Amino acid sequence: MSDSTPTSLSLDERTALVLIDLQQGILGLPTVHPSGDVLKNAVRLADAFRAKELPVVRVRVGWSQDGGDLPVSRAVTPGPAQAPPAAFSEFPDELGPLGDDIVITKRHWGAFTGTELDLQLRRRGVTQIVLCGISTSIGVESTARSAFELSYHLVVVDDATTDTDAASHAHSFGKIFPRIAELGSTDDVLALLGE
Repeated sequence: MSDSTPTSLSLDERTALVLIDLQQGILGLPTVHPSGDVLKNAVRLADAFRAKELPVVRVRVGWSQDGGDLPVSRAVTPGPAQAPPAAFSEFPDELGPLGDDIVITKRHWGAFTGTELDLQLRRRGVTQIVLCGISTSIGVESTARSAFELSYHLVVVDDATTDTDAASHAHSFGKIFPRIAELGSTDDVLALLGE
């Protein structure tokens, strides 16, 4: 997926896995790389992080049924005009039971905006985030930018991340992520975890 994958990565002792929008309503979208493959790699990562007793964060996007917390925008291509059904935000069975996973519900693109994600990570001593999900140029990139600004070390997993737009996906991996993160594959991260 990414031609700029470095030959080596590093993981801090307290690293968290952050999964962006791997939820029913997003997984059904047409994506550049099959969302089923992205989900399989995310599950492999989540299982390995749990086995090492490292935090796994499931981030989902959702809004109240009255739509009162929908983002307000005069953008050319605005977001939803009404809240999707509750099933839109449900996590797939493949991710397993919630267990000790941290669940963050966001209302905007990035997982840090208006949520307690930073608080939950800092309370656990997390200094690095391994990030993946859908979509690359929206939820993943917005979260990555905030993580960088908050001084987290960052790895973006290329084969566990996809977008609905090929050019946007390529731009994030080719131009944005190399400036703020290390890039690697699921197997690269698993190898560092000793899996």
